[in-house]
Amino acid sequence: MTAFVDVTDMARWATATGPQRIIAELIEYMDADFRRWQEFDKSPRVASHTPFGVIELMPIADRDEYAFKYVNGHPSNPARGYQTVTAFGVLANVHNGYPTFLAEMTILTALRTAAASGLAARALARADSTTMALIGSGSQVEFQALAFRSALGIERLRLFDVDPAASEKAARNLRPLGFEVTIAGSAAEAARGADVITTCTADKQNATVLQHGDIEPGVHLNAIGGDCPGKTELDPAILDDAAVFVEFAPQTRIEGEIQLRDPDFPVTELWEVLTGAAAGRTSAAQVTLFDSVGFAIEDFSALRYVRDVTAGSEFEQQIELVAAPDDPKDLFGMVGSLSPVG
Repeated sequence: MTAFVDVTDMARWATATGPQRIIAELIEYMDADFRRWQEFDKSPRVASHTPFGVIELMPIADRDEYAFKYVNGHPSNPARGYQTVTAFGVLANVHNGYPTFLAEMTILTALRTAAASGLAARALARADSTTMALIGSGSQVEFQALAFRSALGIERLRLFDVDPAASEKAARNLRPLGFEVTIAGSAAEAARGADVITTCTADKQNATVLQHGDIEPGVHLNAIGGDCPGKTELDPAILDDAAVFVEFAPQTRIEGEIQLRDPDFPVTELWEVLTGAAAGRTSAAQVTLFDSVGFAIEDFSALRYVRDVTAGSEFEQQIELVAAPDDPKDLFGMVGSLSPVG
């Protein structure tokens, strides 16, 4: 049998537990997995691009467990009544290859993306940060705000989206959670005076959401919207003046903000900072940039976490996902003995 958490149960569990608590606990699971980076068999995600969007598989394994996530990215979906991103994921036992856990990951990916941002910010942003700008007010904005409150104590938010209705939606959701929210008239206005800036826009193009002149000394940039080839958000000059940190450089060079830079453009992988193998922020005035595209180790952490905390609870089901013949060598016996002849 395979443990399974479907959409309804994932939503019930997240509501009962609370998104901020989940994100905080996910940060710790990710921290632990990033610190054992060398134990994982890693590869860039496998992507199938079409004119409509992208469908990807994200695999990773350690010595005991294998994980993959199926995820799409279709920027035009909301106009057609669909979500931009949907996903599901699997954990399997590497010793026999059997899937052990299956879960929806549309909700879970939003939580894990926020947790990854929080983990990086805890390592790279100034500890005295109080104000965050969020450029793009789509499905990630509330999760990101909760992550940065968990990681840094951020309570003051400045929102901007080209769709004013999206910013109003975000403000309606965030104010009851205790945030002080201001809706800005432009990305530059939102960034002014911010200690942390998250960019998370959906357009599949090499855009310039933030200009070099919008970035003040000491800012931590959390760039999570440039996540596929041909899609970026930042003025390239920002990268030249920032210390750039990534999850897995071979993947980020294909999909992240650095995709337009030379193959030898210098970056530091996040695991190196967490383990002390490389420096993170080196001064209060330094601009740090987390060029995040999402990496499979984060999904591995998220799937392990949900499996662990829902095991044996009302939020978990058991399903027959793998055939189990009485004789492992006689699969035909499950269907052939009663099959009609001719």
